[in-house]
Amino acid sequence: MRFGWASLTAALLLAACGGNDAETGGDDARVAEAAAFMAENADADGVVTLESGLQYKVLNAAPDGAPSPDGNDLVRVHYEGSLTDGTVFDSSFERGSPYVTTPEQVVPGWTEALQRMKVGDEWLLYVPPELGYGGQGSGRIPPHSVLVFRVQLLDLAPAPGGGGSGRG
Repeated sequence: MRFGWASLTAALLLAACGGNDAETGGDDARVAEAAAFMAENADADGVVTLESGLQYKVLNAAPDGAPSPDGNDLVRVHYEGSLTDGTVFDSSFERGSPYVTTPEQVVPGWTEALQRMKVGDEWLLYVPPELGYGGQGSGRIPPHSVLVFRVQLLDLAPAPGGGGSGRG
């Protein structure tokens, strides 16, 4: 389904008028803005859109035969998270320390992406609100926000009995 610029324009006009969320249907405007961004971004060079709505672009590909994590494996990643306007809300690069987690302990967009990535990959993820924080937002992330992450999968530690792809 394609959304035209009309939705984005309406959202921007509402914001420019200075109305508050209660008066302008702020949630509806943010939902429309997110949908318009994802629709437009789907046509960007190199962007792949998955059935779930998650979009990604490969910045650097892993070597052939590199392993992929399954949901239980520990992964070590560097990442930077931002909003579509470029506002950075979190960065392991900035902290100088990679993040260690399992794919099952993060937002659904990350869970899906990490299990497709291979050690050595660096991707840009475009996470639609329903695969991120949805209507509740989180901290400096407003409700219904598209999240943009640059993610480097640095390493993984297989969970005992796990069966991630790329492993024998």
